[in-house]
Amino acid sequence: MGLLTFLGLGNKITEAINRGAVIIDVRPAYAFDQHGRVPGSINIPVDRIAINIERIKSMKKPIVICCAYGTDCANAIRMLRENGIKDVYNGGSWESVYRKVR
Repeated sequence: MGLLTFLGLGNKITEAINRGAVIIDVRPAYAFDQHGRVPGSINIPVDRIAINIERIKSMKKPIVICCAYGTDCANAIRMLRENGIKDVYNGGSWESVYRKVR
């Protein structure tokens, strides 16, 4: 059992995905392009989240954030919530989210 499942967050992520969530991978572009990704995910590196707030708001869907190991997710989520995007979930590593969508 993974930590997110233990904390009860794994089900919330799966529910968000089932509701049509947009999966945003906040790793650098080279990692997204060269090291694998969740099918259908989009790449907005964590240092570009702030300038993409309006784009993300316009998606009008739940947002699942993933990254390499789960550490950059918290920063991205904080920025999104501070800007009024509340339906956002910490997916942890991209591999963890990948296992939920395959």
